[in-house]
Amino acid sequence: MSERDAVAWSESEIASLGAKIGALKASMARVIIGQEEVVDLLVTCLLAGGHALVEGVPGLGKTLLVKSLAQATDMEFRRVQFTPDLMPSDIVGTEILEEDASTRQRVFRFQQGPVFTQVLLADEINRAPPKTQSALLEAMQERAVTFAGTTHKLPRPFFVLATQNPIEQAGTYPLPEAQLDRFLLRIDVVYPTEDEEVLMVSRTTHAGLDDAEPAMTVEELLRLQQLVRDIEIGEHLLRYATRLVRNTRPALTTVAAVKQHIGWGAGPRAGQALVLASKARALMQGRLAVTRDDIQAMLLPVLAHRVLRNFEAEADGIAIADILHALRNEIRVD
Repeated sequence: MSERDAVAWSESEIASLGAKIGALKASMARVIIGQEEVVDLLVTCLLAGGHALVEGVPGLGKTLLVKSLAQATDMEFRRVQFTPDLMPSDIVGTEILEEDASTRQRVFRFQQGPVFTQVLLADEINRAPPKTQSALLEAMQERAVTFAGTTHKLPRPFFVLATQNPIEQAGTYPLPEAQLDRFLLRIDVVYPTEDEEVLMVSRTTHAGLDDAEPAMTVEELLRLQQLVRDIEIGEHLLRYATRLVRNTRPALTTVAAVKQHIGWGAGPRAGQALVLASKARALMQGRLAVTRDDIQAMLLPVLAHRVLRNFEAEADGIAIADILHALRNEIRVD
């Protein structure tokens, strides 16, 4: 770390905060059976101060995953079930007319919506129309809500986890690219192994699952998010991350798979997300500097929702993961 950072961070504080990350994962493991990679990505996203888009079929414990994260970090948790008739005011809030008991004067008061929380689960976000989906845009980017010309700050930290069902398309509305770009990571939740599923069925049909125990305070989490920003990354790795993002753009790329199968590449925000997620991963691995492996590990969850396949790729069944794998193999660190 730089000389400036050495003043701000003592070795004892860094060690103490690092131990809190392990305690957080251990607390969630009491509730979440298996899904270690999903938990790692979720914690990485939280430490980086971003938001997560989670995709998976119903019944895989996505709601329980987010709830246990909120419990383990002692944060306030709210859930919004997105439906076709959900209105923007159902998320951000609305003004109500009240009468003062003493003066008999009527005044408008802003009634906060469920977005005023620390952990917000936007369940099946693609079931709501774009107007309602966009109600989250300002909240996710600015950590604030503007209503009737007045800006209302959201609590800190503020973490949005939105879920999508990949198999149901009837009555759904794809998220606009501008909103997808606000999610730091896309996390795919897959089916558990046979042993994990047996354990899951046994626990939930016997005594039930316990709640996650608080493993860190909100103040410690905010301090960890500050520490992530101060993790070192070399100039050559910054250029490597930037080059990976730039090579997702068909007009600029030297990667044949991208040129052939990608219709639209990632923007500069993807480079910021890739570096920030790599810093968070490095800290979770107990390191104070980013390595090439960190960047490569974060490539798919950072870029999977930011690049668009062309018609040819969709018709041929070429997966985004395959294209990004080719990108990773062809772009080298200087």
